[in-house]
Amino acid sequence: MNAQKIAVITDSCADVPPELARQQDIFVIPLQLIFSDGVYHDGVDITAQQVYDRLPTEIPKTSLPDGETILNLFAKIRDAGFEKAIAVMLSAGLSGTCNLVRRLGEEFEGLEIKTFDTVSGSLGTGGIALRLSEYIRQGRPWGELLELTPKLIENTHVFFSVNTLEYLRKGGRIGLISSVAGTMMQIKPVISFAPSGELVSVAKVRGRKASMEKLTQLIAPYLRPNARYITMTAHGNCPEDGKIIKTMMQKQFPQYQQHYESIIDATLGTYVGPHLIGAGIIVLEGDM
Repeated sequence: MNAQKIAVITDSCADVPPELARQQDIFVIPLQLIFSDGVYHDGVDITAQQVYDRLPTEIPKTSLPDGETILNLFAKIRDAGFEKAIAVMLSAGLSGTCNLVRRLGEEFEGLEIKTFDTVSGSLGTGGIALRLSEYIRQGRPWGELLELTPKLIENTHVFFSVNTLEYLRKGGRIGLISSVAGTMMQIKPVISFAPSGELVSVAKVRGRKASMEKLTQLIAPYLRPNARYITMTAHGNCPEDGKIIKTMMQKQFPQYQQHYESIIDATLGTYVGPHLIGAGIIVLEGDM
């Protein structure tokens, strides 16, 4: 536990590797996946790989964490000696998890909890959680952390190359017309988060290599002269492509302070299907 007794809370869609979460005082709330044979907790009793293996035959439904799981986690954090916690959660445009955590956190006694909607997911939310953990390690005071969190969210930009829009269409998270067009023309869509927090198509390119090149092209405009930044990459059950996009990002943006990489979790895997590639950047401003 850090000297300030401040924890970071996020959800399983943040894709923070478990060992890293333990090291950084990051506590993860698992979302739920509902298959025909039962309810599973993302990252607890089912892995992303197991979900990807099952997707060809069954697409599960996703569900919010149950209130008891959230309250038990709050109690675990409090009982470990923490006095405050910052919760950075999956976009409220995709899930009600953020609002649920905020409501329960406001009512919980013995632990002061401030909840933020990251308007992002996967490596975006995870990158924010990890950076906050770094600020806490540096000894940043509580008030400063609450000021820095919205800046981190505003300066986090992530893009994803989706192998197909079929899973997003089935989940009701993107329009049918876009889905059909992309499938018929064998186009690889690139998606991101709209200001509303919903997923939106931002580009369409032909071919896998071109889609990964497009990710770096979309990130480049956010880098201003002399900017400090963190790069991020993730993949969904396609490690070789994950290595390629990581190499591309590091070559394109060699002055990064840190690089975060992860595997797309089980819940997001059901939204987007297999073979997702993600890339992102956090521009560091006002945190010197």
